[in-house]
Amino acid sequence: DLSALNLSGNHLRAVEAGALAALPALRQLDLSGNPLLSLSPQAFGEGGSPLEELALRGALRDHGVLLSLAAMLQSGALRNLSRLELADNGLLLLPAGMFTALPALRQLDLSNNSLVGLRNVSFQGLGQLQSLNLSDNSLGVLRNGTLAQLRGLPALRRIGLGRNAWVCDCAIEDLVAWLKETDQVEGKEALTCAYPDKMLGKALLKINGSDLNCSVPVDLPSQLQTSYVFLGIVLALIGAIFLLVLYLNRKGIKKWMHNIRDACRDHMEGYHYRYEINADPRLTNLSSNSDV
Repeated sequence: DLSALNLSGNHLRAVEAGALAALPALRQLDLSGNPLLSLSPQAFGEGGSPLEELALRGALRDHGVLLSLAAMLQSGALRNLSRLELADNGLLLLPAGMFTALPALRQLDLSNNSLVGLRNVSFQGLGQLQSLNLSDNSLGVLRNGTLAQLRGLPALRRIGLGRNAWVCDCAIEDLVAWLKETDQVEGKEALTCAYPDKMLGKALLKINGSDLNCSVPVDLPSQLQTSYVFLGIVLALIGAIFLLVLYLNRKGIKKWMHNIRDACRDHMEGYHYRYEINADPRLTNLSSNSDV
């Protein structure tokens, strides 16, 4: 009948397969502060668990343990999970699709890590998510894809984005526009730029187009595509002009070709004459004894 188990702040190194399988009523598990080196995706057995709250604050310093946790979550073993705490783990990036099999998740804490981006992270399917804490990370920008996912979460009411290293260049325009229209972000007035130096400390909500100087497109792939098209047009034009010049000067070119042919023929006849002289000893002696 055990429903809550707190093992935080110990020296646990491994959670083996089946270690928690004999706890059918377990709802809350706290493994925070343990230097885990191994976490079996089958720790709750083959049938899954009714677990609702899982705390792993400071327990995922080893990258292999993070991958094992992702495998456990993706397997559907914790489909009833409503609260997941992954703070204080120094995470840089999250495994792709890590949260896709958590339909009951309501609170997700990713604060105080070193996350530099969320491109691999999918929040789709988290229809019950109410709170998302991304504060105290190294996020420089949130891309359009991530913003679209956040807009599509109907229950999401609280998003923490404080104390991140926001890069205030042209790429941040979409984030600024979203911040101005949403009421999901807590303390959004306090969000400020960290880079570049000229924007340091400026509030994101007070940024406008003139601050970012985005008149020049920053979409490099489209610029390259345009350049290639322009180069193709120029080369085609040069080729057409070259063919036109050849056509207009066809008589002169034909005469020039005839002259070259005659010159080559005279040259070859000279070689042929010299060959005949060298091949006949009598002609050789004659040419050597005469002044002709």
